[in-house]
Amino acid sequence: MEHITTYTDYAVSQAAALLAIDSPSGYTRQAEAFLLDAFSSLGFSARRTVKGGILADLGGENADDALLLEAHTDTLGAMVAEIKGSGRLRLTPLGGLPPTAVETENCRIVTKFNGVYEGTFQLVNASLHVNGELRTIQRSYDNTEVVLDEAVSSAEEVRALGIEVGDIVCFEPRTRVTEKGYIKSRFLDDKLSVGILLGLAKYLKDEGVTPKRRVYVHITVYEEVGHGGAGSVPQGVTEAISVDMGCVGDGLQCTEHQVSICAKDSGGPYSYEVVRRLIQAAKNQQADYAVDVYPHYGSDVEATLGAGWDIRHGLIGPGVYASHGYERSHKDGVANTLKLLAGFLELS
Repeated sequence: MEHITTYTDYAVSQAAALLAIDSPSGYTRQAEAFLLDAFSSLGFSARRTVKGGILADLGGENADDALLLEAHTDTLGAMVAEIKGSGRLRLTPLGGLPPTAVETENCRIVTKFNGVYEGTFQLVNASLHVNGELRTIQRSYDNTEVVLDEAVSSAEEVRALGIEVGDIVCFEPRTRVTEKGYIKSRFLDDKLSVGILLGLAKYLKDEGVTPKRRVYVHITVYEEVGHGGAGSVPQGVTEAISVDMGCVGDGLQCTEHQVSICAKDSGGPYSYEVVRRLIQAAKNQQADYAVDVYPHYGSDVEATLGAGWDIRHGLIGPGVYASHGYERSHKDGVANTLKLLAGFLELS
């Protein structure tokens, strides 16, 4: 894949722009609009599905043996579960967001009709000079709360602002790209890989590449709650690959500088044939890769299979450390994922 730096930088810049748009599961409309415009601006046909995902057609020759690439733009977040008598908010998580991952973080409460309010997510009675047990308390969503940046001290005063149960709560991503190429942010899962698929689309367009088989991209919007990839599979698709985060941690080989190829996760093994060809594509492109088994993971493409689609499936992604927390990857991982995808299209 020529000009890899150009497409890597583009992928990272698009991911950073997307990370600046709040999009927890169930509140993704602005991110959808961004992606619809991004694919259209590159010259590809794209549409919003009824569910809210973005389905783009990247072209290609054989439409009867098409490939679907899936990534998700929905992130972890929370929802107001209770307005307390104190004027503070008890939350319920959207997806698997541990309360410890966002304790002391700034957040935004998006109301249905009255704009956006700011606050901070804190342990109840969060002052160490007052609460002697602060260091040892087991955190949960029952003993943490949002302290609003408003002069309120009762549920009635909060409701008068227009805040209600069911309102979405978005947490600060804190995105940074360092001089050494590290990419740090909440919600790299999976906005970094959405950026990578935009980088792949730009590569196909700029270099005039026509894949041997038709290639579709589905950016899903409910992956974090389990049913993102359960629909919107175009006619003729025989394989689907989820482009998500590659796991980095104890017992695994992958680093943030590599692309990870998943052989098995908590949902079972991925297609042996697809995994084998992914490895071959990585070798052909001299992409730095690792093959791993993820102990606690579920992907969009497993939701696709669970919905009854008759396809082969695979899972890849740039190595990301500290998933569901403050995550970190590297431009090398982005570049190697792009190389693998380009190589897989050549093989197919």
